[in-house]
Amino acid sequence: MTIDIPHRATPSAGSRATDRPGDTSPFALALLLRRAHWRVAGVMTEALRPLGIELRHFAVLLVLVDRGPTVQRDLAAATGSDKAGIMRVVDDLERMGLAVRKAVPGDRRVRAVEITPRGVEIFDAAHVAAEPLAERLVADLGPGEREQLTGLLTRFAHPVEGQA
Repeated sequence: MTIDIPHRATPSAGSRATDRPGDTSPFALALLLRRAHWRVAGVMTEALRPLGIELRHFAVLLVLVDRGPTVQRDLAAATGSDKAGIMRVVDDLERMGLAVRKAVPGDRRVRAVEITPRGVEIFDAAHVAAEPLAERLVADLGPGEREQLTGLLTRFAHPVEGQA
């Protein structure tokens, strides 16, 4: 297998991706978002650890709270997981008593995942635990910058139809 590489001039050293502040490469935004994700994921993992869940568990609980009972394929799509990964997460949640699988009327092969009352308690407790840590994440931002960052990231992550 070969890869076609466009024949253009070699980029200057200043346009190569470095993952340093001020990087001007075409990958700069992606690398910056990756670094921001790592930072936020580390902080949120710290908040969830005492509750006995991980970010992957919380992501599924979030979908279940938002959408109600959800079939596993839709959970996988909503959380960016694959079929095997979502099955492992749902297995974990069932073992912990945070979710249950239930038959879907009219289709014996499909199971919907539903959050349990204990799952709702853990979901709510996660928000309480995360609040002071989330505040620490934005402590260096100036007045209005948290809202500005949230607005920009929201528009970036959820583009208007046809503008993606």
